Amino acid sequence: MRATAAGRLGLKVSLLQSGMGGVAGAELACAVSNAGAAGCAGGYKLADGALSKMLARLTRGTDRPVGVNLIPEVVGPDGLDRQVAQVLDETPGRVYLSFFGMPGDAVFRRAAAAGRQIVVQTGTVEDGLHAAAQGAVVVAQGTEAGGHLLGTSKRDTLVAALRDRLPGACLVASGGIGSPQEAERALAAGADGVLLGTAFVVAHESRAHARFKAAVTAADERDTVISDVYEIGWPGRRHRVLATAVTADPQQPAQFIGRTVVEGKPYLVPRFSAAVPTDATSGRIEEMALYCGRSCTAITAQAAAAEVVAAFTRVLPGAGTAKKWERAEISVGR
Repeated sequence: MRATAAGRLGLKVSLLQSGMGGVAGAELACAVSNAGAAGCAGGYKLADGALSKMLARLTRGTDRPVGVNLIPEVVGPDGLDRQVAQVLDETPGRVYLSFFGMPGDAVFRRAAAAGRQIVVQTGTVEDGLHAAAQGAVVVAQGTEAGGHLLGTSKRDTLVAALRDRLPGACLVASGGIGSPQEAERALAAGADGVLLGTAFVVAHESRAHARFKAAVTAADERDTVISDVYEIGWPGRRHRVLATAVTADPQQPAQFIGRTVVEGKPYLVPRFSAAVPTDATSGRIEEMALYCGRSCTAITAQAAAAEVVAAFTRVLPGAGTAKKWERAEISVGR
């Protein structure tokens, strides 16, 4: 019998939080983990002292399993090696490594040798097979997801294809999951758990800017578009965002439209930046990258992270074998 996501990661419920750079700080990750799910802080481009500060808050804030999300294609092999080394050196074994996209095999071996759990988000069958062969929990991301997209398949199509090839692997579904009912559909396709992003963007503990949160709760899936305009800092990757004046007219000049602060350091934000607007950002928030999945239709109000976890607990398996799911009559924000 294959393990549930909860069983693999030592959780109470098979629910993972996406490690969204900027939005998913240590506070959100710890709140999710303390509620019994898998919180995950966004490492993005953090390094050296800035990364150390975030890791310190993460390990102080929870004694439960919690993750750090790293992005191989953004920081490159050398940068990723340095980030991985810091996480391994500065955190206890309950902190797992989460990768958005495939790291090199040497990274898998290094994390495994340190006894760390590894989660890899993929968008293709090929990458999912490779990650599973390296012993990772595989997150199958469909195009319904908000943020950067790793493939071109819909969520349940990818989950089913991976389950057919990987009958014993631990698979987690990602993309368009904003209600317990949608989580049930992903489980029926063959998933052992789910990963949520957009539902946690609007959590009270999220660092998303207040206007970003308000835009997500007011939107439905028809307000999202797949684009490639927010490429400064992360080129060559399509992303699902809320439609903005920038997605409508990508010929505008790439001038500075705001300011932000990351771990105490100020930065200017240009139009077309991949950076999300956080509670430390000012300027033309409505023109920035408002990453949002199709799940926004079911997300109509802000809530505490623990409330989001609780809404999904009744339909998701725990640490034992998969249970019979009772249909939930609620959805986040309703």
